[in-house]
Amino acid sequence: MTDDEARLHELGYAQELERSMSPFSNFAVSFTIICILSGCMTLYGFGMNTGGPAVMVWGWPIVGVLTLTVGLGMAEVCSSYPTAGGLYYWAAKLAKSRGPAWAWFTGWFNFLGQVAVTAGIDFGLAQFLNAFLDLQFGFTATPGHTVLLFGITLLVHALLNVRGVRLVALLNNISVWWQVIGVAVVVLALVVFPSHHQSAGFVFGHFVNNTGWGSSLYVSLLGLLLAQYTLTGFDASAHMTEETHDAARSGPRGIVNSILVSLVAGWVLLIGVTFAIQSYDGALGSSTGVPPVQIFLDALGDTGGKLLLLIVIGAQFFCGM
Repeated sequence: MTDDEARLHELGYAQELERSMSPFSNFAVSFTIICILSGCMTLYGFGMNTGGPAVMVWGWPIVGVLTLTVGLGMAEVCSSYPTAGGLYYWAAKLAKSRGPAWAWFTGWFNFLGQVAVTAGIDFGLAQFLNAFLDLQFGFTATPGHTVLLFGITLLVHALLNVRGVRLVALLNNISVWWQVIGVAVVVLALVVFPSHHQSAGFVFGHFVNNTGWGSSLYVSLLGLLLAQYTLTGFDASAHMTEETHDAARSGPRGIVNSILVSLVAGWVLLIGVTFAIQSYDGALGSSTGVPPVQIFLDALGDTGGKLLLLIVIGAQFFCGM
């Protein structure tokens, strides 16, 4: 009996799932679900209206540090209870009374969150994919076409997931390098090639309120949703512990490291994209309906813009796994 199996026996149940995931694969699951290229780009247009550059750029590290404190707490619990049940199992064990009730509510809220975030990721993918198909093949970016692509994307991801954890782990491993290299390529291209860049004062201090609300504080809080939406899903490392080697260490490290890497890389991405804005109003009024796409096109032209768009689409595809 391995140490992992022995720990599960101590907690009261037998090993049932195959431990085929490495510590890196466990980290990759959470990092892929966070997916900065998906979350940051999908809600970038939302952020442009709710606080603009100032809230997007400064809101990211603020939310990131607060998220890290949550992740550290979850990692501590995960090290003691490295089970596939994750959060709902922890709730049952840690509750002073009515453990089953707390586990029931925790499990269902967690499930609803997983369904919602998968739908959000794949809908963002459908929007960006429709924008590319419109630019490349004239497949007009209409709501109907976006919903059609959304349905196809959900079906493809479902078929891939039922193939088993080995395939998912492989795709998640690829996703890590796709995102890290992708962020580097996107930022480097937006730094080197555009003939014009915004000033540091604009990137770090320009506030925009296109919401109709008069309270700047309230609008700023709305703008934080970009970071809050993106920096989620890191509990996936806990759910995969029963399929991971050295789970009591790999799970907690997967949670914390996925947040740390996303925090740094996501901030670099947001700053790079914001510096490259050529026309703020033009990006918001883009015919594709996706402001980051217009930013890519304005900064790099059709060919360069489409290449960066494909990098984002690839990241979103992996993220929806």
